[in-house]
Amino acid sequence: MTVACPRLYGAEGKRPGEGVAKALDVLDLSGACAAGEVVVKVNFVSAYTELSATPVEAVEALAKRLASRCRVIVAEAPAIGSFEGAVRRFGYSRLGEYGVELVDLAGDDYEEFYVWDRSLNRRVKVRVSRTILGSKYLVSVVRPKTHDTVVVTLTLKNVVVGAILPGDRHRIHQGYKAINLSIAYLAAHMLPKLAIVDGAVGMEGAGPTNGTPIELGVSLAGSNAVTVDAAAAHLMGFDPRSVGYLYYLSRWGYGCIDPEKIEVEGLPDWRARAKRFEPHPTYRYQLEWRLSEDELRRVERELEEEGLLRREGA
Repeated sequence: MTVACPRLYGAEGKRPGEGVAKALDVLDLSGACAAGEVVVKVNFVSAYTELSATPVEAVEALAKRLASRCRVIVAEAPAIGSFEGAVRRFGYSRLGEYGVELVDLAGDDYEEFYVWDRSLNRRVKVRVSRTILGSKYLVSVVRPKTHDTVVVTLTLKNVVVGAILPGDRHRIHQGYKAINLSIAYLAAHMLPKLAIVDGAVGMEGAGPTNGTPIELGVSLAGSNAVTVDAAAAHLMGFDPRSVGYLYYLSRWGYGCIDPEKIEVEGLPDWRARAKRFEPHPTYRYQLEWRLSEDELRRVERELEEEGLLRREGA
């Protein structure tokens, strides 16, 4: 299926939040407060490592534009350390000045989903946050980082894995084939209405927690998280079609991932701004996510029965 590429918005910014603020200034945010409540999913994968976290300045840029008009909730549950510790260390306490509510998802109510095991059978149960699933206007804000299993972690993976209750997150790690399928499948149930990548400074190498900083100096925002993440992956020096969960979501009709077809308002030369992030040491193995034709047919039959395939003929 040929998926139309929605326009993205981008801006330069060497300081955290700077490029995001510029991009938000040209975005139509009227739909956010019309929903009545905005849930902003940030990334605190480690409550001890600031480089692994969403820069508070990026969230503050959004809060300045929305919090006076509607309820804004910032939600997360760190994989390492406590939510309270991350809020304190990363400066998120200051968002209280705008009336922003800070919510720890660790104890959230949940719905149960079944994802794939190593044999590609969907029988692994995970509990997923109802705050994220039920949001009428979900925003994902991240910094671009390399990853130890799925090449890159951007707005979609932030939402999906962060929405799984912490005690269940290890359960999606069932090999490269299964985890990419599971992320794509769960993403189809909780696609953000707004995806934001603060690319002032990203993480390369041994991400998502132990990598090193790299200046990208470009931030992106848009209403289609699949396309935002594809553009961000390109800016990091990766082919988005080599990222399994992005490939599946595009194949299933959820977004365009071909960099040659993506346009970024504010950055007409955006492709030329790509850096070459050092990949994770296991990068070569992470590329072994592709299914055989028989495996793919079996998986997509299941998804078609659930009505999750948007592509033509499905």
